[in-house]
Amino acid sequence: MTTRLNPSLPAVGLWSMELRGAANPAVRDAATELDERGFRALWVPGLDGVGAVDDVAHLLAAAPHATVALGVLAIWGQDPVALGDRLAALDAAHGPRTIFGFGVSNAHSAAQAGQDYGRPVETMGRWLDALDAAPRPVPAGRRILGALGPKMADLAADRTAGWHPFLVTPDYTVTQRNRVGARPLVAPHLAVVLEEDPQRARAAARAGIGMFIGFPTYRANLARLGFTEDDLVPGGSDRLIDAVVAWGDLDAVATRIREHLDAGADHVALHVLRPDDPDRTALPLAQWRDLANLLPSFAATPTTH
Repeated sequence: MTTRLNPSLPAVGLWSMELRGAANPAVRDAATELDERGFRALWVPGLDGVGAVDDVAHLLAAAPHATVALGVLAIWGQDPVALGDRLAALDAAHGPRTIFGFGVSNAHSAAQAGQDYGRPVETMGRWLDALDAAPRPVPAGRRILGALGPKMADLAADRTAGWHPFLVTPDYTVTQRNRVGARPLVAPHLAVVLEEDPQRARAAARAGIGMFIGFPTYRANLARLGFTEDDLVPGGSDRLIDAVVAWGDLDAVATRIREHLDAGADHVALHVLRPDDPDRTALPLAQWRDLANLLPSFAATPTTH
């Protein structure tokens, strides 16, 4: 039976590679500003796992009103007992404002950790068993999965509060809601490029997320969504980029957010990509400030699942 996410998420949050490395005072200052501007959900990727929970701790301290979600941490090389202990320590210091997201990543990551990738859904099931068996487990309501396909999504619905899909369209959420019902959390990642020139916007999108289109898991899911080999070229076709990335002015981005929410998403995690900084070496403060102007229009959007 699905467990409700607790803490709950607002309709809109921020997903940021740049908020990793939160020991940096500039990153912590940015998190404080985001909190003051009304962002109540901050997402950071797990990357290779090194320092990920430390970054979560820094962000919780810097943004005292925000929930911080780790989305997602590859399970390879992670100690379920240690993660449960870390969550308990974070709760003691900052209150229950942390969400842990877990994913199986890929066979290469498993091999690097000296582990067998196996069948992804079965592997993740065993990982959740170990997490539940820890002396201080990460509760089901405090964890989500990085899921795409129906089997992993079903596992997320059964054993966690829900899932955080990447490179999806609103049609994906419609399909999943028809399968699993209203209760599990669905919180898609949505890349955003605040650029009205189509060529510059698509170039920024490809620089930021294009490489993932070549990964087998994402290709399979995009094919399920109706994209063809003509779309699944390196970097993605214009049709594909336009479908999975929100680009344009603030009104265009707001429309795309609304499409996801209307399709049944509980929360949309916005990932800013910049045409003038394709290597993501700087904090996109100007873009974050612009996006904060959209928050009041989504503040009344209920998260019912």
